[in-house]
Amino acid sequence: MKQYWKSRIGSFAMTVMMLCSMTACGNTESSGDGLAELVVSDGTARITIENGEFRVGDKPIWLCGANTPWDNWNDFGGNFDPEFWDQHFADLHENGINSSRVWLLCSGDYGIQFDENGMVTGMKQEFWDDVDQLMAIAAEHEIYIMATLMSFDCCKTGNRNHKKFRAMIQSPELTQSFVDNYVIPFAKRYDSNDYLYSIDICNEPDWINENEESGKIDWKPLVTFFGKVSAGIHQNSDILVTTGLAMVRNNSDKHKANVLSDELLLHYAGEDSQMDFYSVHFYDWMLPYYGNPLTMSPEDYGLPTDKPNVMGECSALGSVETDIDLCQAAKQMYENGWDGLYPWTSNGVDGNGGFELVSAYGKQMKEMIPDLIFPLG
Repeated sequence: MKQYWKSRIGSFAMTVMMLCSMTACGNTESSGDGLAELVVSDGTARITIENGEFRVGDKPIWLCGANTPWDNWNDFGGNFDPEFWDQHFADLHENGINSSRVWLLCSGDYGIQFDENGMVTGMKQEFWDDVDQLMAIAAEHEIYIMATLMSFDCCKTGNRNHKKFRAMIQSPELTQSFVDNYVIPFAKRYDSNDYLYSIDICNEPDWINENEESGKIDWKPLVTFFGKVSAGIHQNSDILVTTGLAMVRNNSDKHKANVLSDELLLHYAGEDSQMDFYSVHFYDWMLPYYGNPLTMSPEDYGLPTDKPNVMGECSALGSVETDIDLCQAAKQMYENGWDGLYPWTSNGVDGNGGFELVSAYGKQMKEMIPDLIFPLG
């Protein structure tokens, strides 16, 4: 086991030295803040989409992922521990996990800066310092990051900036400040790192639409918000874009309406606003309404199939009510045409299981489809 670093700056310096010795990760360049350097990859590890399939170069990849949403709630610009992320990503890679979904803003109380009207004025330097380290550590351990920019929690009553997040989503001018002062700087800053493969705009925005405690905001401004953010990313980077919806009914014309359809996004947000792939969530409480996606193809579950589909969240316990564990679920989902799976969670943040279950499924998939898990070898 490698020696751990004793300080934030020392930690990142060590990571950069390791990165410079790895040909797969290319070289580094200055981030411009005088503190650290950013990973510059050579493009060979970049995930793209071709003919509805995730690929790395000319090889397909299956996203054998996991949610590592936070270590210390509000890590970035709050309480970031590089030692945890370094060891955890090393352990995930060793056990066949090739991707992690990480929340950058949890409550929205840290990292982001607003004026009194809800205008986003920028991100705190501590936020950038912490994310710099996360992205370097991910590249070192070859863990593809799905970076979740915010969660519905940011709009939840009781969190310090909840009124500002609600105002920002509902105002075109304030939304643009979010895009200009958070989204675009983020996309430009990390576009050179192949291991930031995607940005998840918001975790479960369904609850912002449905629940009074999160604002009960209409879909129209939410769809406009998704589209403006997506366009900002697409126009400034090669990073893929998705939005992690809580329920398939909001991602499906079969069940209700796909609020992420190209048609709606283009109508409300204009050019470059589409999603690149779909990411839906599932837990057992949904079984009576939409069926069990752990045993169904995306098409049978009601998802559009013009783009890749990943299960962005499901319990690491699998489906307790139908007696399907995570290993069974992963095998069936791969065979049924899903393009990736992100169980909740790899580090046991709640009662839905943790590393033991995630590592067992990762080992299984690495043995079953090794060339699709680590296509670069």
